[in-house]
Amino acid sequence: MMAKAQTKLWYLKRFDLFAGMSEEELKELDRISRMVVVKKGQPLYLPDDPGTSVFLLKSGRIKISRISRDGKEFILDIVEPGEIFGEMSIVDEGPQSTTGETLEDSSLCVIPKAEFQGLLQRRPDLAFKVTKLIGLRRKKIESRLEDLVFKDVPGRLATLLLQLARDYGVPDSRGILLRIKLSQREIANLIGASREMVNHTLTEFRRRGFIDLEGRRLIIIRQEALEQL
Repeated sequence: MMAKAQTKLWYLKRFDLFAGMSEEELKELDRISRMVVVKKGQPLYLPDDPGTSVFLLKSGRIKISRISRDGKEFILDIVEPGEIFGEMSIVDEGPQSTTGETLEDSSLCVIPKAEFQGLLQRRPDLAFKVTKLIGLRRKKIESRLEDLVFKDVPGRLATLLLQLARDYGVPDSRGILLRIKLSQREIANLIGASREMVNHTLTEFRRRGFIDLEGRRLIIIRQEALEQL
């Protein structure tokens, strides 16, 4: 017998962001929101689009990126299930300055910005949580931009691999296996480098015994060597 599909309200109750909200408030959130499924590689919003919605990711992954004037992409953040994004539209009345795009098939909850702002006004504790999330995301982006200025490509790649190990690493007989799959192009866009330079640096890391590769799966073998970089 097939398990009954879970309702949107069931998922909303399990978002950490909404812990402490009453049943009535959650039902109101359920009423004003909608669940959508978006295929891999589809944009959710583009630069200069009006910021009209806030998104909650149920499953899949989303990349938040910015395109330079010469057409180069720089990935600012990767959103994981259970996280909110598009929240900058709450504090910035202007159009979107970034692109939100699915890295894989994704299911997400869309909440109109005006209704979400009303909820924040009624729930100062929720407003505090969202403000804290905005601050943490900005700090993460600023740290990545500092890496671009002060570190060479091996240093930036080592920093990224260590961050991915913290967020997605699981113990492996050889070291730390990264559960996330990223293409060399995506890695390049995360650290502001060319795909060719990423390929060369990964090959050098592997030759020196820092990492090993299994297709798009990466195993960190010598974490301390990456930390030294």
